[in-house]
Amino acid sequence: MLTLTDNAVEAIRDLMVGEDVPAEAGLRISPKPDEAGTLELSLTSTPEAGDQVVEKENVRVFVAEDVVEILDDKALDAQPGAPGQPMFRLGRRA
Repeated sequence: MLTLTDNAVEAIRDLMVGEDVPAEAGLRISPKPDEAGTLELSLTSTPEAGDQVVEKENVRVFVAEDVVEILDDKALDAQPGAPGQPMFRLGRRA
């Protein structure tokens, strides 16, 4: 199962501040349409059917069903960027 670093949790929280999203909203990771091998991240109110839900410290990430296996041994990390624009990175879990 995908894991979240403390930096990723903080970055996701920062993204949701000031956004008009419900408390149960989260960051969704899904395949990018028409770009094989590319993932996209988006804020969403609820998971879609089949999504795996990863929670850490009241932050939720919804992993699309068709990328769960690809991300199974990965950790989502983040580095600060411009305000509201962190850079997310996937890496192998240690």
